[in-house]
Amino acid sequence: MMNNNKKVRVGVAVLLLKNNKILCGKRKNSHGDGTYSFPGGHLEYGESIEHCARRELEEETGLQAKNIQICTFTNDIFIAEEKHYITIFTKAEYINGEPCVMEPDKMTEWNWYTWDNLPNNLFLPIQNLLQQNFNPFQ
Repeated sequence: MMNNNKKVRVGVAVLLLKNNKILCGKRKNSHGDGTYSFPGGHLEYGESIEHCARRELEEETGLQAKNIQICTFTNDIFIAEEKHYITIFTKAEYINGEPCVMEPDKMTEWNWYTWDNLPNNLFLPIQNLLQQNFNPFQ
């Protein structure tokens, strides 16, 4: 399993909360194609986690959020793609507006789901998050 040519990347995910629901979208054309994930992306050099969460949320959905908080993390090894991520999960409060697919080459849709009724076929970091019994509403 050791491959010195591979790097561990840091991903930041945003659990955007609105009226006891959470925003989730369907991925395409990248690892996790066809799975559902929260808004998020790569942490860039010199960037704070909160800034990354705010930037990725706006880039992907057109939405802004308030009260961004760091919650937990997962250690995500994508065997088939030979990728390894540490995913930092943040939660934030929805302000207003409707989510838009701002990057149609990466996502097909955004919808609001209850925490106990997330879509099937979840992105690996969310699967790992659920194994921690994490609940963003607690």
